[in-house]
Amino acid sequence: MRITALVSLAAAVLAIADASPLKFSPKHGHAVPLTRNPNYKHNTQAQIRKMNVRYGNVRAVASNGTVPLVNVQHDIEYYGTVSVGTPAQNVKLDFDTGSSDIWFPSSSCTTTACKKHVRFNSASSSTFQKDGRKWKIGYGDGSTASGILGSDIVNVGGVSVRQTIGLATAESTSFGSSPEDGLFGLGFNTIESVAGVKTFLDNAIAANLLAQPVVSVFLPSYRLNGGVGGEYLFGGINTARYSGSLTYINVSQKGYWQIPMSDITYNGASLGQAAEGIVDTGTTLVIIGTAAAKAVHQKIAGSVFTPASGTQAAYWSVPCSLQSSTDNVGFKLGGTIFNVPVADVAFEDLGDGSGLCYSGIQGGQDDLWILGDVFIKNNYCVFDQGATARIGIAPAKY
Repeated sequence: MRITALVSLAAAVLAIADASPLKFSPKHGHAVPLTRNPNYKHNTQAQIRKMNVRYGNVRAVASNGTVPLVNVQHDIEYYGTVSVGTPAQNVKLDFDTGSSDIWFPSSSCTTTACKKHVRFNSASSSTFQKDGRKWKIGYGDGSTASGILGSDIVNVGGVSVRQTIGLATAESTSFGSSPEDGLFGLGFNTIESVAGVKTFLDNAIAANLLAQPVVSVFLPSYRLNGGVGGEYLFGGINTARYSGSLTYINVSQKGYWQIPMSDITYNGASLGQAAEGIVDTGTTLVIIGTAAAKAVHQKIAGSVFTPASGTQAAYWSVPCSLQSSTDNVGFKLGGTIFNVPVADVAFEDLGDGSGLCYSGIQGGQDDLWILGDVFIKNNYCVFDQGATARIGIAPAKY
């Protein structure tokens, strides 16, 4: 999800065979590449405020295509280009496993936020079909988008399906600062905002357009490779992007990509923390429970907890000097420990001369932990919507 989106719905997932790795070639995947955006300015404190309320109502319970991605300002978020309509109109969308809707501004939207983005002109597309149903999405920070549904041909890295899309006729002001035009949800259809709408993956699988019923994600790290070369691979698994073999964890509840997380470790030693959680490409940081965050930061010398004050959310900070650390925070999933280097926990300088950085691991999410991009850029993830929904994870290879 985009870091704050909360949505809901119902439909069916087509079962397909085991998603074993393929030797990568164009016919084995349609990839959406990512490209870094060097100009976007981010605000980690605002990100923390959003994440603390993002999941406030959640409780634990044939061929292929590649999409290149834009890495926004040192791994804050990632987006790729999607073509919609005939002739194609290109929109920049945030690929988000924490939501399921596909939406972007309509040409009829005249709000300030809409005017700062590409607006889709349905009248210029010969394949556009009216739907007429209204939709609305609300976000944890109070921002909203709303409009009407329609359908058109959506092309993602060479995979084209007729897809229901949300055309925003109104967006709140806060969307104006977002570098992407809208959202491309990759969650299950049970969290669509309008009941009965199938997801892009539902439709692509049902039409036998994918060699495997998967989306594989490689998010690039600015620290490790300058933030270039990221991709979403639809219908395939790029074995060149990970080390060793994939560990598969079955999804415990469909909606978000929710899985059990059996422990957190520090340099391999157990911290005795466990919970249900989700793997979410639309969230920047890792958000865990209050006690779990305290246990992690007690192992990191120089960590500081700052309580909430006024509009400022509570947050953990760590010494920026840790960006050269070789220590690891591990998350035990499916019996395997997957690491987040402490070098990535030192996420962004507070900018106050203290030598402290916002931590890439924050607390406050006591019901459902969130493994966001800080985790995913270190671990290749395969979102498998086959007969048994599951996530395959392996250490990312740079």
